[in-house]
Parts: sequence; C-alpha cells; structure tokens
Amino acid sequence: MNAFVNTLEVGKGGLRVAIKDSIDIAGQPTKAGSRALEDAAPARKHAAVVEAILAAGWHIVGKTTMHELAFGVTGINNWAGTAVNPQAPLRVPGGSSSGSAVAVAAGLADVALGTDTGGSVRVPAACCGVFGLKPTFARVSRAGVYPAHTTLDCVGPFAANMANITATMQIICPGFVAEQVAEHDVRVGWLDVACDPLVKATLRGALDTVGWQRRTLAAEYFNEAFSAGVAIINQETWAAFGHLTRSGLIGADVQARLLNASKTTDAEVADAEGMRHQFSQAIDSALQSADVLVLPSMPCLPPLLSEAGSSQMVGSMTALARPFNLSGHPALSVPVKLADGSLSVGLQIVGRKGADAQVCAFGAQLERALNTQPAYNNLV
Repeated sequence: MNAFVNTLEVGKGGLRVAIKDSIDIAGQPTKAGSRALEDAAPARKHAAVVEAILAAGWHIVGKTTMHELAFGVTGINNWAGTAVNPQAPLRVPGGSSSGSAVAVAAGLADVALGTDTGGSVRVPAACCGVFGLKPTFARVSRAGVYPAHTTLDCVGPFAANMANITATMQIICPGFVAEQVAEHDVRVGWLDVACDPLVKATLRGALDTVGWQRRTLAAEYFNEAFSAGVAIINQETWAAFGHLTRSGLIGADVQARLLNASKTTDAEVADAEGMRHQFSQAIDSALQSADVLVLPSMPCLPPLLSEAGSSQMVGSMTALARPFNLSGHPALSVPVKLADGSLSVGLQIVGRKGADAQVCAFGAQLERALNTQPAYNNLV
C-alpha cells in the first residue's frame, strides 16, 4: 500500500500505531515527505504525543508517507511515494496525512497519528473511509511536530472505529474523558453548504437513520473563512519552509505553492485574522442553539488520480474542512457508505471548543446506528 516511509518496532504490546513523518520519533529522521530533508539528522527525542503513546503501552509500527511538507491535499508524492487508497485505488488518498489514513484503512495499524492544518486529517479520512479527528486547537501537544510554529495545525488520530479514536484521545489529550450522547433533547445543526447532490443525499440519509432532530443553519462567512485560512497557512508555511525552495529538491507542485505563498502580504494576513475572529464567533453563536454542527467533510467524491492536476478539483477538497482550522473548533470525519456500498464519504461533526469528547460521543452514536465499516471495493 506504500503507506510507510519505513517500518519500525518501537515499544511492545498494545495497539499498533503509525506516525506521520512530520512527527519526531527519537533516533529517526523527520523528513516530512521531502527530498530536501533527506539528510535530516535523527530526532533526539520523541514528540510529546509519541511519548504518550509509548507510555500507555502501545507500540509504533512505522512512519507514514505524506504530501510533501504537509503542503498539499491529494497525498501524491513522487519522491516518498503515493499511498494507494484501499477503498478506491484509482482515487487520491487525500492529504496531507495520506499514509496515516491508508495504514488504518488497509489494516496495517490500529491507530495512526496525522496533522491537520487545513483538513489534513479529515480529508484523507473521508477519502479512505476511516474516522479522523481534528481536536480543538492547542488541546493536544505539538511539541516535536513540524512546523514548530503554527496557529492552525493540530495533531489528530485516525482509526477504523470510534472506540480507538476515543482511546487515543484519552492518551494524547490531557483532561479528555469519554462521554455519551443524551437520549433526549439532542440538538443538531445542519450547515447549508454547497456540495455534490449524491454526497448531500447520502449524509442526510445517515442523519435520518440515527434519528437526530436537526435544523438547517446558514454557513455564515464560510467562503471568507476558507480564503482567510489559505492566507494564514501560506504565510506560516513560507516562514517554516521557504528556505528549502533554494535547494532545487522540492517537488514541482509544492515548489510552486511555496513560491506563491511567498507573495502573501501582511495586510492580507491582518484581514484574515479579522475574519478568524468573525468566523469563530459565528460558529460559537451557531453552537448556542445546537450541540454539534454537521456537514460533509468534503463536498465531492475523492478525485481520480488522473484528475489530480486540476486546480479547481483539488482546491475544492478542503473547502468544507479548512474553515474549522481557522476557528479552532474540534471536527470529526465519520465514514458513511453510499447506498450501493461501494465507497464511503465523510460526515463532519463540529463541536464547541474544548468539547472534543462530546464530538466523539456523537461520532460513536452515529457509528452504532450505521454499523459503519470501511469499504474496500475497487471503485473507479
């Protein structure tokens, strides 16, 4: 499946865990999927989340491939290798945490850790038909994670079931205590966003199955929040990795994206910060009348590998995920099968800041109602 940069055996017993190659494991180089970092020195100590995983008695089975420098959404990497999407080999695995999603979907790991700056856990989870959580910003330590400075990025888990997502959060997220969804008076807000009719019908059918009462809410500032998130990630990624563009070793797609990011102005970022405040307040307000918000994780099916050169197709992949990096709210992608059972699409559950356990409880209730399992048909 090409999910791993290299296989390891760190720790003994417990669940098998795969680690994205932007997260330090002591004694291993952190290359972030880039030939420009091929000669990186081995990490001197474990990232905080790796320490927590090992202290819990779980063991690490490998470091996973990724979109280079975590600056892309397809998961295609011509240097480190492109992980094959187990449920749809002709479609992209999603990025940037592609190998982590694939490792779980293929059964090579029970849990995988990825990072999510603009959808990089939820998008590959949706593409590969597994569960993926972006926690509340700053609830999970990023010590030992690249890039070091960010106002958007979060470490989050992938798993084939909610039990393992919850178990992982209990290990890596201080203060996380598992919850249950109340039997009555559940309030769910469906965010009215543009998406493929098939995706919308599938997900609304899933909500009917679980029986949540819902009301439709307008997605206020959604497009503006997406653009603001792009401006901020561009400035922060250029600051972290811009110097590598002089190496001549960056893949063509990421090189072009980095050079474009270098043009981001301080004025654009100042405007983006203003939108961060407005959008965050709008989501906080929506969550006053709803326990969680729900919407698609992606507005479309995963693009075919042959379509990955289309900027419009690729750009739409994070349209519904990226805004919640800007606002900092926790967001979970739950796989929901199409009616023919051939492919899963992602339902995104968004909660109040700090209410990660409640978001997971809603995900677990939906899983029970749907008996959700990843699909592995070779859909084209």
